[in-house]
Amino acid sequence: MARKPLGLLSFGVLVLLAALALAMASAGVIGFVEVPSLVIALFGVWVMGLAGIQSDKQEKHGRSAFSTLSWGVLISALGIVWFLSNRQILMGYLPSIFLFVIGILIVVAALRYWKK
Repeated sequence: MARKPLGLLSFGVLVLLAALALAMASAGVIGFVEVPSLVIALFGVWVMGLAGIQSDKQEKHGRSAFSTLSWGVLISALGIVWFLSNRQILMGYLPSIFLFVIGILIVVAALRYWKK
């Protein structure tokens, strides 16, 4: 069976997230400087969602769902840190973001071996 075109779907989601962030900036909810960081953070959430789609079956030489979820967590964390840095409130939240990311990765790694 042919692979699903997840690359094209992901690009479409990225364009939609950029449009959403630009609309929020135009409405005055966020600043235009915060648009790229918000797009990156939300795209990381999309990548985490892709891990759920991929968990059904593993291709022989493809990326595992665990790897995709890990990259999604890291991309989201990068976007959140950049967003908070733009708002100049990063230092108060940095320890909790760091512990949250490490905690998610530990839980996912534990669940990965728990299923076997």
